[in-house]
Amino acid sequence: MKNYFSKILTLSILAGSLFVSSCKDDDVNPSVAQIYPERAASNTVLTVKGAGLSDVVSITFETGSVPASFTSTFNTDGAILFRVPTDAQPGEQNIIFKNRSGKEFKVPFYVLGYPAVTTVSNYNFKKDSEITLTGKNLGDVTKVTFTADTLTEVSIVSSSATSLVLKFPATTLTESSLRITNGSGTTQTSQSFVALENAFQLFTDDYAPGYENASWGASGISTDVFKTGTASKFMTFGKGAWSQNGIGWKNTANANFKYLSFWIKGASQDYDLYIWSQQSPSGFSTFADYNKIKVPANVWTYFKIDVSSLQLWANGPEWNQIGWRIQGPDSQDETFYIDDVIFIK
Repeated sequence: MKNYFSKILTLSILAGSLFVSSCKDDDVNPSVAQIYPERAASNTVLTVKGAGLSDVVSITFETGSVPASFTSTFNTDGAILFRVPTDAQPGEQNIIFKNRSGKEFKVPFYVLGYPAVTTVSNYNFKKDSEITLTGKNLGDVTKVTFTADTLTEVSIVSSSATSLVLKFPATTLTESSLRITNGSGTTQTSQSFVALENAFQLFTDDYAPGYENASWGASGISTDVFKTGTASKFMTFGKGAWSQNGIGWKNTANANFKYLSFWIKGASQDYDLYIWSQQSPSGFSTFADYNKIKVPANVWTYFKIDVSSLQLWANGPEWNQIGWRIQGPDSQDETFYIDDVIFIK
């Protein structure tokens, strides 16, 4: 009889324990008293304070169901730290928390999505030129201006989340980055855009007045391949010839030029080209690291080079020829195309 009552007592205690445990789980009401900051961009650290937070096992940003990573061992009952996910979609939404019991609770939050530009279709513009900017958070852009002239707006032709097409106005600026505004705020592009009409032009669709083809080897104007406008200058380097192609012959003073800029389309493989003027340290035979550029094969590449690093005027301030040389090519003739050759003041 004693064993019988002992077993009954034990079962009663176990049942009671299960009941208490079950009630404890069911009675957990996790809650948030504060989230800081209340608005933030991706990768920002958020601090959530409240109660019953130590059992949180997942955090999800509602729009697009984007999970946020966090270290659960750092959780306390009163606080959680985590970052806004890189892929969190901008705008007002909830952050959804779930604990081990499967309970969910939500907190309103606003993900800031500042405009971000990663690539551009061109760095040079004329009045009414259209340039495409590619990046993120561009769909709700409302205003674009020059950084150096915030009163002059650049027209928005079209936009999407990852693309922004702009039409540029006339300007007296030489170059400027852009200020782009959307619903989250304003950012400045790392890219700088150059007004062709305010630069010293050597070749755009044709040679500038007073300048002409200055090459040994095949070179001229191509209307079949070009980066902008209607034409480019093609430069063919003969096999084993160590030839050069360039632009001359007008005597020109270095008018405090800051940069030499051009677009160049590479040949069949990657090559090094050397930029020189007749005032370079060894003239057209100047082959050094400081005047060497690496040109990728078969694609248009933009170059904007500090002229002081090229030593184009090492032997005097006036020049009448500027060129691009190659050591080789060794296996076959190679053709490059160059466009929008300018000096930027």
